[in-house]
Amino acid sequence: MVIRNRALWRIIGGHASVNEQSTQLRFRAADTLVSAIEERIRNGDLRAGDPLPPEREIVRDHGVSRTVVREALRILASKALITARPGFRPVVARLGYDAALDAVGSVAAQLLEQPDGVRNLFDMRVRIEASLARDAAKSATSEQIEEMEAALEANRAAIPDTKLFYETDVAFHSVLHTVPGNPMLPALHRAFTAWLAPNWIKMPRLPKRNEINYEAHKAIFDAILRRDPDKAETALRDHLDFAWNQVSDIIEGARH
Repeated sequence: MVIRNRALWRIIGGHASVNEQSTQLRFRAADTLVSAIEERIRNGDLRAGDPLPPEREIVRDHGVSRTVVREALRILASKALITARPGFRPVVARLGYDAALDAVGSVAAQLLEQPDGVRNLFDMRVRIEASLARDAAKSATSEQIEEMEAALEANRAAIPDTKLFYETDVAFHSVLHTVPGNPMLPALHRAFTAWLAPNWIKMPRLPKRNEINYEAHKAIFDAILRRDPDKAETALRDHLDFAWNQVSDIIEGARH
């Protein structure tokens, strides 16, 4: 097709189609609207639990289309700044550690695609959990040890069930993150689990391998029960080293 309208040719730069140009403009308008709503949240004009203005009001006040408004709301929801339910106006989210980590989830996903991205994140997890195992051996309360023991028993009972074993595996490790009483740690564990899950679910989980992982959990628990921080850390590191060896071949194979 020959473009006869020179003004139109200048608009689309001679390369992008009219539809592509329209899409780019819409995204820029949505980003501008997102920034405006974020500013209202930051300055307290919109507080946690407040509903956003009706869609028609946003359209009128910002001079944008309904399509732009909906795209902006999708972006805000992906940043965990608002929560939306069908049939209700979106409301400003109550920000917490989970919301903050959810907001960087898409960035984390891209970083994990880089060479050694998964290895680097997993290494951070090992360092944090090694410290937590030591801390648990030193200072876990009797209630926390009972909670850990219950999680360990649930893990043992789930050995024949691959899906349930993974869930109870995550639950056992999550108890370690509650021991210091820092609310950031459980949220960080949930984020690590979510970010690493796409790779971990590819790992073959046979009952025999589940049994090995259960025994590793038991070694960690026994060292904590004996109040031996050195053995607790060693058992934790040995366990996660084994876990990494299980999954690293799968990650490497997926790249070839």
